[in-house]
Amino acid sequence: MVDVVKADGRREPFVREKVIVSALKSGAPVEDARAIGEAIERVAHDGMPTGEIRRRVLEQFHDRNPEWEENWILYDRAVKKRAAAIAAPPAR
Repeated sequence: MVDVVKADGRREPFVREKVIVSALKSGAPVEDARAIGEAIERVAHDGMPTGEIRRRVLEQFHDRNPEWEENWILYDRAVKKRAAAIAAPPAR
């Protein structure tokens, strides 16, 4: 089992379904949401910070449909009050 490290230092198991639900809430169709969840699960490693997971999810959104990335960022700002903690993915 892979544990991730939250911002406050707590550890919890990686749950692919959390990534899938985030993708669905951002507007991704079910098949894309599942593919994103699987892609993140493949690179997840024990001790991975949740900030790195967030960055990788946003990269997936950006690559597949930038609108999903924008939707997620707007949600994160409004609900979780995280404005400055989110950096755009590097230009390609």
